[in-house]
Amino acid sequence: MKTKNILTAVIFTLVFGATSFAQKSVMVGGAAMYPNKNIIENAVNSKDHTTLVAAVKAAGLVETLEGKGPFTVFAPTNEAFNKLPKGTVETLLKPENIKKLQTILTYHVIAGKMNASDIAKAIKMGGGKASLKTVSGGTLTAWMKGKDLYISDESGNKAKVTIADVNQSNGVIHVINTVLLPKS
Repeated sequence: MKTKNILTAVIFTLVFGATSFAQKSVMVGGAAMYPNKNIIENAVNSKDHTTLVAAVKAAGLVETLEGKGPFTVFAPTNEAFNKLPKGTVETLLKPENIKKLQTILTYHVIAGKMNASDIAKAIKMGGGKASLKTVSGGTLTAWMKGKDLYISDESGNKAKVTIADVNQSNGVIHVINTVLLPKS
């Protein structure tokens, strides 16, 4: 009986535990993003996301994004932040602008885990567009152009997902090339 229980446990581990081993790391900003690490543990290693990490720290959101989640994060690159008008990032990082910074950052986050295939299904079900409710209370619109996934914000900005499905222990990151902004 004991041998049967051990054998069952081994089979269970091989079948159900294999899913965590099956997820591979993805390279982002010159660093491997490991699916067994949380969003913050991975993001701090990406050379393409130093501005985003600095903003998350300034906004006091590190603990939140290290939390259980799951979260879907549309993560703008440094290049995306550089597209903003000169001085915008520096102004947002000032302590007196913490609420605005928190709103902008949480506008890039959706509660729950949505891989690119989940978003594509929602787009198909929505007749070509999918509305995504953000943690900040705003709405993002997902749509496809050919095989490319795009996210539009309430201010008319369009971000292309340049790297999709960067799985994390507490959700998924989709790298984007534009900072998304809620309506002012």
